[in-house]
Amino acid sequence: MTTETRATYADLLAVPDTQVAELIDGELFVTPRPAIRHARSSSRLGGLLASFDREVGGNAPGGWIILDEPELHFGAEPKVLIPDLAGWRRERWPLDADPMYMTVAPDWVCEVVSPSTEWWDRSRKMQVYLTEGVRWLWFVNPILETLEAYRRQGTPAAWMTIGVWSGPDAAAIEPFEALPIELARLWTL
Repeated sequence: MTTETRATYADLLAVPDTQVAELIDGELFVTPRPAIRHARSSSRLGGLLASFDREVGGNAPGGWIILDEPELHFGAEPKVLIPDLAGWRRERWPLDADPMYMTVAPDWVCEVVSPSTEWWDRSRKMQVYLTEGVRWLWFVNPILETLEAYRRQGTPAAWMTIGVWSGPDAAAIEPFEALPIELARLWTL
């Protein structure tokens, strides 16, 4: 008789800081820290969206709080995910304090995919984001130089593809369509 041991949050906490650990339904997924191309695309995208994370006023669109690699906890048996970027509309921002992790689902999540994590991002994590009520999900692939965007809709909820963009063009993409994103800046080191 084989007994599968389910991973717990304590197992996740035991993972060294040199790795990224996530937990879904008792399965612990551990990967090395992102490669430079991956980290650069994530940092660049965060910078391009910075004007959305300002107080409303002037010419800035504002209205968002955007975080790099927040730890998200969902459910009683925690599902612990760490997206590359996540954003909450300011009116949904739940915090007056500084917790170790967030329990309110973000409105927007971006995963920068790499060959070793793409299957996890597109299967297990994508489903959790849908179930937990994330409204927009982006996948950035710095190797293929693509950005895919999805919107949650319908009952039962499902992901609807908004579009796929590639190359050097600028693109106005939900929910940040107020300022087109210069895609070429995501791909350059």
